Amino acid sequence: MSVEVPTFDAMMNPLLQGLKNLGGSGTIKEIADEVSKIINLSDEQLEVIHNPEKGGQTEFEYRLSWTRTYLKKYGLLENSSRGIWALNPNGRKTSKVNPKKVVHEVRSLDKSTSKIEEKEISLEDNVSPENLWQEDLQEVLLEMSPDAFERLAQRILRESGFIQVEVTGKTGDGGIDGKGIMRLSGLLSFHVYFQCKRYKGSVSSSQIRDFRGAMTGRADKGLFITTGTFTKGALTEATRDGAPPLDLIDGEQLVDLLKNLSLGVKTEKVQKEKVTVDQDWFLTI
Repeated sequence: MSVEVPTFDAMMNPLLQGLKNLGGSGTIKEIADEVSKIINLSDEQLEVIHNPEKGGQTEFEYRLSWTRTYLKKYGLLENSSRGIWALNPNGRKTSKVNPKKVVHEVRSLDKSTSKIEEKEISLEDNVSPENLWQEDLQEVLLEMSPDAFERLAQRILRESGFIQVEVTGKTGDGGIDGKGIMRLSGLLSFHVYFQCKRYKGSVSSSQIRDFRGAMTGRADKGLFITTGTFTKGALTEATRDGAPPLDLIDGEQLVDLLKNLSLGVKTEKVQKEKVTVDQDWFLTI
């Protein structure tokens, strides 16, 4: 029996309400968490993977990205290069929208553009509208060998300010793949153990507990890196009261981190030329 996930248009008003609850702006993760609470999605709904062959993004995240895109084109949202989405002046004045009207107007707007322009990616293309490079990078990560992926994690930590980063990867060591020391402002230091998994699916709460059990008494903090996602139970377990804290990096955060650190990802600013046809001009000749 398949698990139903709300359609992108059904999440338009919950997204608007979620942004208002957050004070008018939020990260993609903050917005997703707020919308899932408003709709009261189950763990099963949140854990459905959009493309099981590639892993990474969940169906809920995929559809919510289209919700953001449609509301932005409708003139209610804006987003920064730092991944922060916010209500614009029109959005702050809008409490609810008619989803059917939004879909109709946005699609009509897209159809009115010139055929000479670059083709607009449609919902039916089965591709997320934002940052198509992310899916390509996630595929590359999944094709890496376990050893190479551990070395990549080591490089990420070094580039992020860690020192004495080692890959251990000992069999039977509770999944601990390496360790390092994080220094803050040259004054404080924390011993960190990390585990990295190339996953298409979701990391469960039991895997988080196993990792914590292996690192307890040996490190100040734990870091779990995956190409997949974390279940709601895993996220709760990572911040459980009275237990050593764990930081989690999922597939979406991982590819953004690689981009920000320029590790295997090159960013170029491209000027896009927009071409439109003035039909009236031809008619007046």
